[in-house]
This record gives sequence, structure tokens and C-alpha cells, in this order.
Amino acid sequence: MMMASVVQAQNLTGNSMGHRHAANGLALVRVTIGAMLVWVFFENLGKGLYTPGGYAGLINYYIKESHSPAVWKSIMGLAASHAAMAAPMQAVTEILLGILLIVGLLTRPAAFVAFLYLGSLWVSEWGTSWIWELLVPVLASLGLAIGGAGRAWGIDALLARRNPRSLLW
Repeated sequence: MMMASVVQAQNLTGNSMGHRHAANGLALVRVTIGAMLVWVFFENLGKGLYTPGGYAGLINYYIKESHSPAVWKSIMGLAASHAAMAAPMQAVTEILLGILLIVGLLTRPAAFVAFLYLGSLWVSEWGTSWIWELLVPVLASLGLAIGGAGRAWGIDALLARRNPRSLLW
């Protein structure tokens, strides 16, 4: 009986340690994806890609050169024709998602939006860049959304103490 209790205690400790290592690994990926988005924001800002002309020029390049499906190219065309609205929306999306992921706030929804956003960029770039360039961050973002990556090294860890079952963190 005593031996069973010792083994159970060791299993609980090992399992807890495994969860902590997994949470730390997810947090590292979360901060990395967040930093990438913040970096891209400042890079695009410096290139003038958040101006209507800069944004429309990039999108029109993807329409002309990419191997995206025709329906996606028509969506990109709509964005390019409304670049005065779409460019600042993209800027806000990139910087906001980056900050939320870095600080670990509302991690699951932020990571899911990052998954959709980066996935849309990945489809837009088909044939114009290396296929894995955005696919890895796309899938990493999905993993962050599934894994609740804000529960380590993030504000979500504090919020989870009050409401551990929330899907927001």
C-alpha cells in the first residue's frame, strides 16, 4: 500500500514536471511568433507597406506573380482596391497580435487569429517565396491556440488562477 502511494506521488510529480516543460516550450514559441510579428510590423512600416500605395503595390505583385487560387486573388484584389483601409488594418493586426503573444494575454484567441492571418499570407505568397517560410509560423500559431500557451510566462497565467477553464487563455 505504501509503495503504491510513493509511485502515485512520483507519477504526479513527473506529470506536473512534464506539463511545466511543455508549457515553457509553448511559451517560448509564443514569444518567438509574437516577436516575429512585431519585427514584421516595424520592417513593413520602414518599407512604406502600410501606405495605400505601398500596400496596393505588394498585393498587386502577389496577384500577378503568385500561384494562389483565383478566388483568393479576387479577395486580394478587393483588399488592394481598398488599400487606404486595408493597409492600416494589417498594421494594427500585426502589432496587436505580436504584443498580445509576447505578453501572453488572450493567448488562445490571439494565436488563432495569428493562425488565420499568417495562413492568409501564406496562401497569398504561393509560388513567390519558399513554401516553409510562413507555413511553420502558421502551424506553430495553431499549436499555441490549442495548447493554451499563455499559461506560462504570460498574463494569462494570472487570469487562469481565477478562471482555469476559460478558453481565452
